[in-house]
Amino acid sequence: MPDLYDPLMIVTDLDGSLLDHHTYCWSPAQPWLTRLQQHAIPLVICSSKTAAEIIPLQQQLGLSNAPFIAENGALVQYQDAHDAPLRHYFGKRYSEICRLLHPLHHQFRFTGFADFSEQEVAEMTGLSLHDAMLSRRREASETLIWRDSEAQRIRFQQHLAQEGLTLIQGGRFWHVMSSNGGKGAALAWLLQNIQTPKAKSWLTLGLGDGPNDAPMLDSVDYAVIIKGYSKFPVELTRTDEENVYRTNAYGPEGWSEGLDYFISQT
Repeated sequence: MPDLYDPLMIVTDLDGSLLDHHTYCWSPAQPWLTRLQQHAIPLVICSSKTAAEIIPLQQQLGLSNAPFIAENGALVQYQDAHDAPLRHYFGKRYSEICRLLHPLHHQFRFTGFADFSEQEVAEMTGLSLHDAMLSRRREASETLIWRDSEAQRIRFQQHLAQEGLTLIQGGRFWHVMSSNGGKGAALAWLLQNIQTPKAKSWLTLGLGDGPNDAPMLDSVDYAVIIKGYSKFPVELTRTDEENVYRTNAYGPEGWSEGLDYFISQT
């Protein structure tokens, strides 16, 4: 098991994981957040949220300037050698994705965030109007509500694949993004492009509650599957069950439970 003196990196989903699914509160996780900061252990947010949402949240959590993965792995932000923020995008940008989705409205029933007002997004998600505005500042993926059949969804995915796009199931919504992205691919890219402490390899621990977290949870050394509300299970391909923990608690309580299980504090 890792301890607080290892070259440890924590990689975490937000909604339903570090943040409560209903209230977006993280207070039950605060003791662990403080402990990680005291030991200079990087906490990398890996979320379906936009960069515009993540940056102010990082400031509130005390994680300013930390690297992060946004829009389900459609983009990564990190710091260069001079602490200037840099963005790496995987595939198509938002305007191109919306352009490709537009004609598919004639064949399939779905509604994207581009079609909603900020008020409607706020009502659907429980976000404030300001936060709903930030959630619509998308850069490399589209969030949508699927309103059609399962058979139609499979046909929809086939159409997307022809354009180099993929459809990902999140905790609340579906997400359309370039096929070469994803939380696992984005984390792999980040690990290859940031310095490790003392020339050692990072020891990674990931936490998530939704199917879209599976690629990230498959790629970390230790995986915490937080009990969630999605009707779709988190299915991993890894076989090292001793390095996978499923929590009994939801949200930030489960988040802390997972860190308690894996990280020695002695």
